[in-house]
Amino acid sequence: MPSHPHAWPADRWNTRPVRARVLAVARTLTSATRVLDVLTLLNPDGIARYFTVNPGSAFADRALDDYLHGLHGFTVLDWQDALRHHFDLAVACAVHSSMHHLDARLVVLPHGAGYNRLVTESTGDTTSSAGLSRNELTHGGEVFVDVLGLSHPEQLDRLRTSCPEALDVARVVGDPCLDRMLRSLRSRDAYRAALGAVDGRRLVVVNSTWSEHSLFGRRPDLPQRLVRRLPADEYTVAVVLHPNIWSRHDPEALLDTARRMGLRLIPPHQGWQAALVAADCLIGDHGSVSVYGAALERPTVLVATGAAELDPRSPGYAFGQTAPVLDPDGDLAAQLAQALREQDPDTLRPLTDRSLSRRGRSAELLRPLLYSFLEHLDEPGDEPLLPPYPKPVPHPGTTDGPTAYDVEGGSEGTEVSLRRYPVDPADHTPRGFHALTDEHPGDALRYTAEVLARTEVHAELPAPRWLADSAAELPGLAVAVAALGPARHLVRLRSGLLLEARAEPDWGGPDPGIDPLLLGSAVACWLADGGDPAELPRQGLTVRTGEHRTRLSFSTGPQGPPL
Repeated sequence: MPSHPHAWPADRWNTRPVRARVLAVARTLTSATRVLDVLTLLNPDGIARYFTVNPGSAFADRALDDYLHGLHGFTVLDWQDALRHHFDLAVACAVHSSMHHLDARLVVLPHGAGYNRLVTESTGDTTSSAGLSRNELTHGGEVFVDVLGLSHPEQLDRLRTSCPEALDVARVVGDPCLDRMLRSLRSRDAYRAALGAVDGRRLVVVNSTWSEHSLFGRRPDLPQRLVRRLPADEYTVAVVLHPNIWSRHDPEALLDTARRMGLRLIPPHQGWQAALVAADCLIGDHGSVSVYGAALERPTVLVATGAAELDPRSPGYAFGQTAPVLDPDGDLAAQLAQALREQDPDTLRPLTDRSLSRRGRSAELLRPLLYSFLEHLDEPGDEPLLPPYPKPVPHPGTTDGPTAYDVEGGSEGTEVSLRRYPVDPADHTPRGFHALTDEHPGDALRYTAEVLARTEVHAELPAPRWLADSAAELPGLAVAVAALGPARHLVRLRSGLLLEARAEPDWGGPDPGIDPLLLGSAVACWLADGGDPAELPRQGLTVRTGEHRTRLSFSTGPQGPPL
């Protein structure tokens, strides 16, 4: 610790008095976000909060610096500046021996679901899990950490082998990240809507940790294959990539085609927890996100087990060896349907329970511990609670989506059943007919498409004029649609008949919407099966996608159909 710490500037400019100073210590973006989970337990009134980056990680980059400077209520200090000052408390979710220089009581917590990974660059040996090694927890033969937080008593057994000197400072405190997700369960519907999991869609979350042994390291094509192979009106796919992947690569570019096909890419700093709460099933690997998903009782299948880089004594290793496996080259829809239908959450519960104990209790265990280091502040008298996570903000958002689909389906009476698959420019698997928006780039599909739709409501050309121009340009179109609103569209058939279509609400249900491309595809499919256009205003149609149904009514203009 510094022998002559620098004094802080005068506090005369503060509106509220500073009675304690708390330093958050990050090594990577992952550890930074996990520290914030913990600091939500502290009442910020009277506490001056600071953030610093302990240097040396291969995954500390400009994105981490930008993230920290974007936080409200924190002063960001460089490491050398942080070493010159005294703090009442420092909290880190990744430990390094250089942290012994800090002039603060230091609380260290895990930045994942326990301690599982072997990282010889950090631990200095091939047997200790990162975070539990003597190389990380001691300096000059002495433990410098004041509290080493564990998420499960199982970790005490491994600590007893790897660094027995640290047993005196070890405390089992549960997992605040899991507990925040549990607190967020009431927001599941809001999270699902933000990720496009509406109108009967199942949300599939694909997650990958970092390294060559991870899902993304082995099968970077899987997210794109999923959005191509799963019906777009029955599934929404979101992908969560470990921040360490973002620090070394460019996922937005690597997944650009899949994103344009409808893949939701979760940013590295926030959103993955909400995505797990919202998920119907999870495809993952040996990373912590898979363990958390299974702990939330989401059906979970793995593409990579990571056996080569996990402590074989750890629960994470056992989880990777036990969880069901997905064949990425097999029938993805059938495998996911089977997992959703048959997987029993209790199967993996013993394994997740070996990583994550004290469920729902981390706040009551951690808050008094943190306040014990803040001598001039009393712990609040209210119930200690962790706040729910905010809504996820993926890219693309729910208003974005594919501009071209392969469509297959059939009709029975007035009900049309459809499955739409986003067109992949590299995959020419024949299905049915093509439906595309007017904004679809290129002309390869435009002159062979059966359905064309304008999705912009407030367009320059009036809807009847745009429909007439499109019919003249593309005489092969079976149906053209111009959006008039979320639930109302103008439809032109090949004969020139103009109809206004409207999605009808169910009694007691929310106001419905109808994608103009889905509407046009349903009408085209019904007509191809011999439907009589003159019957549409009288009988309407029902569009079925999976188990979801939308009732449509049709009307002609006040002057009747055009001649």
